[in-house]
Amino acid sequence: MDGLNEYRQIRVADMLADFRSLQYYIAAAPVDPDNMEDYYTEGWAALRQCAIDGQHILNCAADTSVPNARGGREEQEKAELQQVLLDAFARRHEGQKIYLRQEAAQRWVERRALILNGGRPRSENRSALKACDQQLRAELATITDQNVYGDLLDSDIALGRWTTEDPSLRSVLRWLAARRSA
Repeated sequence: MDGLNEYRQIRVADMLADFRSLQYYIAAAPVDPDNMEDYYTEGWAALRQCAIDGQHILNCAADTSVPNARGGREEQEKAELQQVLLDAFARRHEGQKIYLRQEAAQRWVERRALILNGGRPRSENRSALKACDQQLRAELATITDQNVYGDLLDSDIALGRWTTEDPSLRSVLRWLAARRSA
């Protein structure tokens, strides 16, 4: 008995609240362009993939298998809270990653609209549109699990949250891989 279950409960609640907020933003992002000729462009394809990924992370089942802990009720509660924390933490991590990809794609939509200025792609704006696509790819490439994990940890520390027992990035990636293959 270590007396930290209250902190664990608060940490789980924080993760669930963060994930809920992320899901709201993910669900609110556009997925279809005004002009359907743009449907298969890079940014709109990225936005649709983010919506699919967001729905998947919301719908995938929680891992409720918790080993029986020795030491009584508090130790069992600790084990259960640590399992729930991993689930909530990994969902928040993936949600943040999806949200950042959506933001990059939405910036692409705005840049593209400025380039097109109400018109359609033509030879005069082809190089600017190509540069816009390249910028999107570059931004998406920076949204790595390592960067997301570090940014979320920095944010949690800045908010004064208890991070002592946060799952490792490796644990988060294992959790995510198990949900993708399920």
